[in-house]
Amino acid sequence: MKRKKSEKLYKKAITLMPGGVNSPVRAFRAVGGNPLFIARAKGSKIYDVDGNEYIDYVLSWGPLILGHAYPTVVKALKKAAERGTSYGAPTSLEIELAGLIKKAFPSIEKIRMVNSGTEATMSAIRVARGFTKRNKVVKFEGCYHGHVDGLLVSAGSGGATFGIPDSLGVPQSYISETIVLPFNDTEAFKNTLKEHWNDIACVIVEPVVGNMGCILPNDNFLKALREETEKYGIVLIFDEVMTGFRVAFGGAQQYYGIKPDLTCLGKVIGGGLPVGAYGGKGEIMSLVAPEGGVYQAGTLSGNPLAVTAGIETLKILSKHATYKKLEKSMKHLEDGLKDAAQRAGVKVKFYRAGTMFCTYFTEAEVVDARTAKTSDIEKFKKFFWSMIEQGIYIAPSQFEAGFISLAHTEKDIEKTVKAAYEAFRKL
Repeated sequence: MKRKKSEKLYKKAITLMPGGVNSPVRAFRAVGGNPLFIARAKGSKIYDVDGNEYIDYVLSWGPLILGHAYPTVVKALKKAAERGTSYGAPTSLEIELAGLIKKAFPSIEKIRMVNSGTEATMSAIRVARGFTKRNKVVKFEGCYHGHVDGLLVSAGSGGATFGIPDSLGVPQSYISETIVLPFNDTEAFKNTLKEHWNDIACVIVEPVVGNMGCILPNDNFLKALREETEKYGIVLIFDEVMTGFRVAFGGAQQYYGIKPDLTCLGKVIGGGLPVGAYGGKGEIMSLVAPEGGVYQAGTLSGNPLAVTAGIETLKILSKHATYKKLEKSMKHLEDGLKDAAQRAGVKVKFYRAGTMFCTYFTEAEVVDARTAKTSDIEKFKKFFWSMIEQGIYIAPSQFEAGFISLAHTEKDIEKTVKAAYEAFRKL
């Protein structure tokens, strides 16, 4: 498979941008080699600048549940663009999208549009602090909530730990208010709240960890988060930037039957365009300016193009048949990948929630960041490049989730499973 044009573009890109990319994982550092430069996409496929075709399981990191360039979304976007790309003023479209989101997420009584998942989590934490008049935040190792200074934290030693900066440029003082705990460790969580509850404003969690592959919550973990936060008057924030509309129409909170106080959403509510939102209980959200004293603003919040694409996307997702079809395709892929690994004699662990999934190259059960790191990275690298050579595009990291869309056909899945068997066999 030729990649000469991609290589040429990468050489030019590294002279203009840090690492030649605008987001770190795109640089392929975790798998070696240089990134592919994409020219266009349609349905379940993406096409690089060299003309190579790939079945896409990245889907812009999750939000393209309908697939690429879905016709009705594209048609609506064209009409919206002709009316103007940004107003910096209210539109009826914002009200329509807010209503669709509220219908899917009953826990959201009021909502505020922002421009990214990072903005959503940052803003949700601010309003939680304003509501509780407390400062500390509890997060879980392996959960990524955007590049907010106070959340770029690695766990230190011990069950309940005040962490260390996970990035240069983040002062220790910024994360002194952040407590990092192991995901799925209910005992450590309960002990931490018992000791520090009067300082803790909120607990933020990816209910299914999509930024460490696909780590599922243990049976009682999310229930414990809900019960303990209610006991101590702490705000529970579900970061559903990845799981919202992806795990189920009503996100992980519908899937697992847990009602958080605040919810953060991302690109899916804009049909893959840059957008985000946070919302929840009316008494909390009423503190957001101009109604209350918690300041947050954004010139492009509720952008008419993103909102238009979101409305068209959510209308389709609201149809019951959509998720029945997605579940059928995902089960087909899951069964096929498990069977391919078994026939090839390769030990892997496969996990999925709704239509997000991950295959870990380990024999250990993956329940948190520590067990995820038992994966054989070298095997994954070989697997990744073998899949690329066979026209299958997966995330260039062992620790990122995969996704499926309405556009993926039985033929796509069968080709993927066949490619996976060949890739496993080479290991």
